[in-house]
Amino acid sequence: MTDILDIWSYLAEGQLLWLTLTLMAYLVGDGCFRLAGRKPFVNPVLIAMILLTVLLKVTGTSYAIYFEGAQFVHFMLGPATVALAVPLWSNWQKVKNAAVPMIAALLVGAFVAMGSAVAIGAACGLRGDVLLSLVPKSATSPVAIGVAEAIGGLPTLAVALVLITGVIGAVVTTPLLNTIGVRDYRARGFATGVAAHGIGTARAFQVHGTAGAFAGIGMVLNAILTALLAPLFVQLFM
Repeated sequence: MTDILDIWSYLAEGQLLWLTLTLMAYLVGDGCFRLAGRKPFVNPVLIAMILLTVLLKVTGTSYAIYFEGAQFVHFMLGPATVALAVPLWSNWQKVKNAAVPMIAALLVGAFVAMGSAVAIGAACGLRGDVLLSLVPKSATSPVAIGVAEAIGGLPTLAVALVLITGVIGAVVTTPLLNTIGVRDYRARGFATGVAAHGIGTARAFQVHGTAGAFAGIGMVLNAILTALLAPLFVQLFM
């Protein structure tokens, strides 16, 4: 056992270890997702999060050490977010035709995302920087980090809340939208992108190409709007 712990301690110092384990965890999650017939509740990101959390807990590895090795994945979030401008350009005519309802949905969605999270958090007794970290939870991670820093929240906690929001959104949006009878893939995708950012957008692409394109548009626009409105929201309501 001592030899095994020594070997692990040696491997844990290598920066590629946690990057490799992160990719392997996602591949396991994706494999489970495919075996389950692409059911939304078998979300590959959720499975990867659980596997990595258990591994970090069992090995006693701090998040700082993990992040030092896996930060390349975090770095790639920026280019991936910028690349979502491609579906916006490809569907520009559809966007123009639905501009008014999209703007209305975006404004309502952004305020509801911030307001509901803060209201529920405050009702549960959260205060201070923890409560402020809830404000950007529906924005994509790079934006949420910057917003959390600007309004006095905790960037690391904000990222965790963003991931949780995205996973929940990816799991519940498809059955929820089916239940309430929303059939327009533009509306389905846009709502998913606004509420559940990148993880929800990935799920929307699995459902339909148009849904994925509008989810990407919703995610980008909500990220911009959240960055602009979050400081004002905090000043007015918090």
